Formats: sequence, structure tokens, C-alpha cells
Amino acid sequence: MIKNIMKIIKLLPIVLLSLIMVQGCNPKKKNEKKEVLILYPNWAEGVAFTHLAKVALEDMGYAPKVKPIEPGPIYASLAKGDADLFLDAWLPNTHKEYWEKFGSKIDKIGEAFSGGTTGIVVPSYVEINSIEELAAYKDKFEGKIIGIGSGAGIHGNTEKAIEAYGLDYKQITSSGPAMLASLKKRIQRNEWVAITGWKPHFMWAQFDIKYLEDPKGVYPKDVCAILARKGFTKNFPELATFFSNFNVTEDQLYSLMAMIEKADSPEIAAQKWYKKNKDLVKSWMIKK
Repeated sequence: MIKNIMKIIKLLPIVLLSLIMVQGCNPKKKNEKKEVLILYPNWAEGVAFTHLAKVALEDMGYAPKVKPIEPGPIYASLAKGDADLFLDAWLPNTHKEYWEKFGSKIDKIGEAFSGGTTGIVVPSYVEINSIEELAAYKDKFEGKIIGIGSGAGIHGNTEKAIEAYGLDYKQITSSGPAMLASLKKRIQRNEWVAITGWKPHFMWAQFDIKYLEDPKGVYPKDVCAILARKGFTKNFPELATFFSNFNVTEDQLYSLMAMIEKADSPEIAAQKWYKKNKDLVKSWMIKK
């Protein structure tokens, strides 16, 4: 009996050392925050959705990272499983080509905004109301429609509109901020200008503008869908619930966008908006 006890005592240091080594080989700690990578394009609503989500996820104990890139690479990254989320997918129409190519490898888990529209936008003082009328006023618009990046679905639809309506116009490829700067400059001078526009966007709260009617139906209606890589909902069931409920109205989104426009950074603005609307955001965390 004494011999057995002595053997056990001699073995204790070895057992303890083994336990320490096993624990040391496991780099993950119980309190380690789980990383989530959210990709977004540099579009006003995408910036707003993404940074609001980042702030909320941080409050939920996650370690979200956000990265701005073009929509094509976003879809490809989700399909490969290299990123987790995209909150500004214009579906089922504007991003139709991306969805046809990558959709079978991606899950749609929610809608950040449910009333997305696109089209050609002009100041309200412009004396035409339809895309069909652009042809007769080429000189007033200098034969230009100012657009955004060629990777955006609205860019492709505007090329289709130019062809469908027989317009002798050129779409000027720029960026969202550059396009808005052109709009602001022309409005200040009371000049005619046509841009590619969409809702939701803070331009509607900032400027007195209107869509040109689209009788040929080139520009479709969409939702701003929330997409996730395959397996995300299984890996992050709590976040799957959150993003299935994540949805803002036009007024809510414009108030967030206005804060972002005035703040030093989108994240600072999102933090302020989150604090003011915490009950709303917290309600998205509850399974319904």
C-alpha cells in the first residue's frame, strides 16, 4: 500500500507537467474574442451599414474587422470563404451577374434595407422628367451622365439605358464622393447635371433632386441584402440571428449617414448613433 502511494507521489510531477504542456499548446483561450471580417464597397449606405454592425459586434464581445474593396472581389471572397459578411448586396437585380456567378456558394441571411432603387438623378429644377427627354437636351447636360465605379451594377445598367433610349451620351466613371461633388457644384451654379443615383443615399436628404422616369424599366428595384459565407450561420448562430433582424428604415439610415458625413470617421459616427438607438439595435439580437 505504501509502495503504491510512493509511486503515485513520484508520478504527480510528470502528470502536472503534461497538463501544463497540453494547455500551453492550445493558443485559444476561453475569453479570446472571435474575429469577423466584413467587406464593403465605398458607397454611402454600405459604409453606414458596415460601421454600425462593427460597433454593435464589438459590444457583443466580438472582434470585427472591416475592409473596403470593390463588389466583384467581395462576392469572390465570400464564395471562397475568405471573408464572413457583406451588408450591401443589391439583389436580385442590380448585382444579378455577381449572384449568378457566385450565389450558389454564398448565403443570403438578411436585408439591411428593403427598398433599394436606382436610376438617373437630376436636380429638381431641371425641366425634364423622363430619361426619354435627355436626347433633346444633350447640350444642357454636356452629353454626360456622371457615374461611379465600373464594378457597380448601376454602371452597367446606365450603359444599358444609354443604348435602350438611344442617347448620344457618355457615362463618366468616377467615385461616389466625386460624383456627389459634381452634383453639389452644379446645383450651386443652378446648372443642369445628370448623375447615377440610388436610394438609400444621404444625397436625398442633402439635395433637392429627383429621379428621371424610366418607362422602359431599365433600372430595377432591389433590397440591400446581407450575404454571408457558407457555414457562417453554423459558426456564429448568435450573429446569424442579429443579421437576420438587422434592418433600417430610410429615415434611420439618413440620420446615420448625416452623422457620418459630419464626423471625423465613420466609426465615431456609428458609435454615437448606436448609443442613441441602442434599444433598436439590441432588439436585432433577439431571436424572433
